[in-house]
Amino acid sequence: MCEKIFCHILFFYYFCDAMTKLITIIGPTASGKTPFAAMLAAQLQAEIISGDSRQVYRRMDIGTGKDLADYVVGGQQIPYHLIDIEEPGKKYNLFRYQQDFLEVYEKLRERSTPAILCGGTGLYIEAVLKGYALSPVPQNSDLREALKDKTLDELTKILEQLKVRNHSALHNRTDVDTVNRAIRAIEIETFELEHPTPDRAASAVDSLIIGLNIDRASRREKISRRLQQRLNAGMVEEVRALLAEGISPADLIYYGLEYKYLTQYILGEMTHDEMFRALEIAIHQFAKRQMTWFRGMERRGFKINWIDAMLSQEEKIEWAMNLIKNDATCCP
Repeated sequence: MCEKIFCHILFFYYFCDAMTKLITIIGPTASGKTPFAAMLAAQLQAEIISGDSRQVYRRMDIGTGKDLADYVVGGQQIPYHLIDIEEPGKKYNLFRYQQDFLEVYEKLRERSTPAILCGGTGLYIEAVLKGYALSPVPQNSDLREALKDKTLDELTKILEQLKVRNHSALHNRTDVDTVNRAIRAIEIETFELEHPTPDRAASAVDSLIIGLNIDRASRREKISRRLQQRLNAGMVEEVRALLAEGISPADLIYYGLEYKYLTQYILGEMTHDEMFRALEIAIHQFAKRQMTWFRGMERRGFKINWIDAMLSQEEKIEWAMNLIKNDATCCP
């Protein structure tokens, strides 16, 4: 009996210490990452760090799926970070994300506040967990001039060749779905090839990783339904407002997916039906590429604890709390 009491006391102190260990929640778009992360944060008195490459932009709300209402759980506002930190039209990048993440994470650790990293941008998440050696990469005007007339397929092949030479996991098609993004990816890989950075690697971050796994049919149904809901909620008007404030169509198209196709629709380059069908297909393809990236993370040594995304929130929270308890390695 005394031994059992001792174990519970030991677990309590270990659990508190373990909560300084980062929890990471990943999954494809429409898997329900945000509401799950927010509910878990409410249980743990944690704060959430976003791992989404587009939610950093202000006034890009519906198209990026911020769903800020999800951060209120039982009337409790869950603090979140790295959302709404950059102006639209700017080019936020992986290097900046790594620096911003580490700044937020260290502040939370100093306060002994549990942190949950939540998002679907696999590259951003892997970079901070593994401590990739990154540097600010300047624009290469000569390279851009040489690439300007190439197609996306041609650019993708060039990028793949550079990745082989670099032994790089920095990019995949999840992040290069437009010509401009592909050129930027080539620019980064070229810079890394010419300026190796092993001596500037950041420290890896130890994390318990939870993945929300959703079957293909459910994922496709949720994506299609959510796309229609967002269009009904004013996503077209959101993009019109961004254009009206002076953000160029090229900059919005650079962000891909919703902003690419809605901008083309607003410019009269496609009908509403054409936009909807093309965007729906693009999001389905994007979700598939996200899962490809996460499976790649497993091959690169990450342990991901997968759970069925279609379980109730209560079931997922109970499962997650048990996982955290077991991760604390307390005696049974």
